[in-house]
Amino acid sequence: MTPSIWVKMDTWVRHLVPFGVTLLLLLLTAVPTHLPEFSGISPMLPLMGVYYWAIYRPDLLPAWLAFVIGLLYDIVSGTPLGVNALVMLLVQGTAASQRKFFLGKSFAVTWWAFGLLTAGAISLAWILVSMILNRAMDPSPVIFEYLMTLCCFPILTWILARTQMAFLKDV
Repeated sequence: MTPSIWVKMDTWVRHLVPFGVTLLLLLLTAVPTHLPEFSGISPMLPLMGVYYWAIYRPDLLPAWLAFVIGLLYDIVSGTPLGVNALVMLLVQGTAASQRKFFLGKSFAVTWWAFGLLTAGAISLAWILVSMILNRAMDPSPVIFEYLMTLCCFPILTWILARTQMAFLKDV
């Protein structure tokens, strides 16, 4: 018995949930906060989404979608084109390649690994932007951005896990 068109559409939409949620996180970073200098230290929400989905559903957020999210993040944040695309691609590839290690581990292990991976990702982005602009950027905002990202990770992971259970339980 072949599934009806509605079942196929439902499955297709559910497959878009990781990309859609990560895109929503990207758009949240573009919301004006009216706080001076907050945009330079705001958490990298899309990075958290790419990391989470690379571990728990890499089939639904493949590398090419992580690249697209990175390009859109470059456009939204005003970063030189390709910097965040490369960073997201590397984060997705690294997290997906270590997926077997993370499955079944405690949240503390996942958070610790996220901290290490994010430190490398943010440092790489800082180095690339500094090289492209041909001047060393101030590292202070980068450190605060890292700390904000690390502190927001538990809350966002909880939200992403609830999203996965609600929409992707049967997919």
